[in-house]
Amino acid sequence: MPNISSNREAVPDMPNPAGIEGIEFIEYVTSRPQALGQALEMMGFFPVARHRSREVVLYRQGSMNLVVNAHLEDSRVSATVDGSAVISAVAFRVRDAYKTFRRCLDLGAWEVTSHAQAMELHIPAIHGPGGSRFYFVDRWKEFSIYDIDFVAIPTVDPHPPAIDGMSYFGVVQYIGVDRSADWIAYYQEMFGFDLIPDDQRFGILPKGTLMRSPCGQFLWQVIEPDPRMESDGAPECLPRVGLGVPDVAAAIEHLKAKGIEFIESSQLHPEDRGALTRHLPGSVAFELVHQPAD
Repeated sequence: MPNISSNREAVPDMPNPAGIEGIEFIEYVTSRPQALGQALEMMGFFPVARHRSREVVLYRQGSMNLVVNAHLEDSRVSATVDGSAVISAVAFRVRDAYKTFRRCLDLGAWEVTSHAQAMELHIPAIHGPGGSRFYFVDRWKEFSIYDIDFVAIPTVDPHPPAIDGMSYFGVVQYIGVDRSADWIAYYQEMFGFDLIPDDQRFGILPKGTLMRSPCGQFLWQVIEPDPRMESDGAPECLPRVGLGVPDVAAAIEHLKAKGIEFIESSQLHPEDRGALTRHLPGSVAFELVHQPAD
């Protein structure tokens, strides 16, 4: 995936204590995988493999891997409401998964107990916001985690091209009132994220605090509730993923042809910097963000 900055030489070297090298996959849990699958295919993702022993499907588009977990024995699946899909995990590519995992535990992270069965990979993970998880994956070059745990779907292109060069741009996290300082410190100390100045914004949703991953390949945005609105006590969670495209207008045109609708209002409407989809089947939404091509 290309760097966020269009001028790599202008980005100073940042410490990368966790050895992060990008996003390997994003996982959704849902009890209605067909509805979510429909939404993902509209967005250009296609199923390419199935897990050997669980109701889990791997979707792919360009450089992006996305996992749909509908395994009923997983408590995260049974906890979903009305079949709505929830972002349940983000897997970071790292240089050494066990080393990163041990470092996070030493800093106070909570370990996720592994339920890997015989002949399945154990992917180390820690608890993230809400009920989510952060996985650490170091098998993503010559060999991948999917080579062992998944079976390719016959007659399907295992590497479907991305719509207009689409790639992972970042992840949005909703947090509690007055929790920004805590979460910023968490991402800085745990992973080495770097704060982005307030005058440097991306997309069309200017709220929240932006941080850049230590590898420079994706952003993380934390958003507090609007103080002018009465808080509904919603839990902290990961509500959506940002997808970077070199040409937002072209991507919007192609996605509209596939049935995607975008929010248009006086405060929020598609433009060259970005766009926000309306909720798709499975109650998911995606944000398009302008990202210069390398």
